Order: sequence, then structure tokens, then C-alpha cells
Amino acid sequence: MCTVKGMRSIRAVALAFAASLLAGAARAEPDWRGLDPQNTLVVETSKGSIVVEMAPDLAPLAVARVKRLAREGVYDGLLFHRVIEGFVDQTGNPNNRDGGASTYPDLPAEFSARLPASARARVILRRGDAVEGFLGAIPFIGVSAVEQAAGSDHRLRSWGAYCAGVAGMGRQAGIDTANSEIFFMRAPARRLDHDYAVWGRVVRGLDVVRAIAVGEPPAAADRMIRVRLAADLPAAERPAIEVLNERGARFAADVARLKRRLGPAFSVCEVTIPTRSPAAQTRNSK
Repeated sequence: MCTVKGMRSIRAVALAFAASLLAGAARAEPDWRGLDPQNTLVVETSKGSIVVEMAPDLAPLAVARVKRLAREGVYDGLLFHRVIEGFVDQTGNPNNRDGGASTYPDLPAEFSARLPASARARVILRRGDAVEGFLGAIPFIGVSAVEQAAGSDHRLRSWGAYCAGVAGMGRQAGIDTANSEIFFMRAPARRLDHDYAVWGRVVRGLDVVRAIAVGEPPAAADRMIRVRLAADLPAAERPAIEVLNERGARFAADVARLKRRLGPAFSVCEVTIPTRSPAAQTRNSK
């Protein structure tokens, strides 16, 4: 059992952690930020374009696999082979049906992660047993400050929250069977938390995700025409997008308004991350 001295130490670390989060939130940052082209996936589909901000801090192996398959052109032309209204768009299997895989080995489960010190986690809600927040545009849940302080390295243990637009890795029955299949959430489904690796979130194109033809399989399936990492595209073809900075004052004000309006019903899935075109913003400011 913990001694009184040990409990005081845990509380001290917890308080220091909370103070560091508040200090980070208080630092002045711009309201808008650009996307990192090395961690932005551009998915051209038969219904339009989907832009995904990737989450290497949550699922580094999944992100590396998606990048590799995109660079090799494996995803080009694949069908959305299982699409359920109000739930999910599934794709990424080379055989265009459930149970397919790439030529690479299956990946170990990445259902949670201890965030590195460099991760810019923004906590927006603290409960007695957990925190909720964002890594970039990706929603996450983490352990409470007290539980984090009790860990050996004090790194925040977190897992992705399956909100609308979140991108996950499909798998078979075994937990270590993620391979090439990916899926995009049409709506929140938090029962998937802790059970499938979150590797990103759609920052533009959620309307496209929701327009993909429904069916198991669809009678006239949509497809991914071309999937590329933004860094691999010519500069003129990269998406000109800025997203609302989750560490900026405007984001904090938006969250505060949502909290007041929703009260106890507020959760991380209620928060959307707006985007804008920098070029349009420049024209409007002249």
C-alpha cells in the first residue's frame, strides 16, 4: 500500500502535471495552423477528396504502414467494400472484401500509447477518472492526472476516441492482425475505443465520407482513386488548408461555449475542428 509520503508525492506530481497543462494552454499561439505534409494523407475518391491528419504519437506503426502502402500505390483503385450508414466506411483490402491483407506482416495492437514528452496534447476536459483532449485534430482520452503521476515515467497514457471522421485500422478477430484495412467513421462509435488503433482524423471531406455508397458490399461501390502523402505531391497539388489550432485562444473560446451549452452532455466528440483556405483568407484581408 502507498505510504502517506508516497501519496503526497503522487499528489504533488499530479498538481505539477495539471499546472503544466494550464501553462501550456495559456501560452499565446496563433488561432490557425498549417498541416504537416509528412503526416497528411490525401485520399481522392470517386465521391471527392478526403484529407486526413495522421496521429503518429498514438499509433506509429499503423501510420508508417498507411504511408508505406500509399507510397507503393497499394490503395489506388480499392473499393469501399463495407459501408454502414451512421457507422463506418471500410476499405484498404487488396482483394476488395473483408479478410484481405497486404504482403506485409500483421501489426501488433496499438490501442493505447504513452504520449512522448514532445506530444502537444491539449486537454479540454478533466473528470475524476480521465481526461479528454486533442492531439492536433485527433480526439483522445487519457488517464487521470493522479493515475498518470503514479506511473514510472509520468507520460500520459492515452487512446484515440472514435468520434466522427476518425480514421482507424481494421483487423480480424485477433488483436494483432491489423494490416492494410482502414476505415473512416461516419458518426461517433465509442464502443470501438481500446479495440482498434486510431491513426488519424478527417480534417476536410467528412461530407465525402458520408456520401460513400452504403452496402455490405455496396451494389455500386465507390473507390479510392488515388491515395498519397501530401509530402509526396507537387506543391501545387497539396491541399491548401489551415485548421483551427487546438492550442489557440479561439479554440478555447469555442470549447467554453460548447461546455456552457451542453453541460454534462459535453464530450470530446462534440468538438469539431474548422478549416480554412489560407489563400482565401489572404484575399479577404486585403
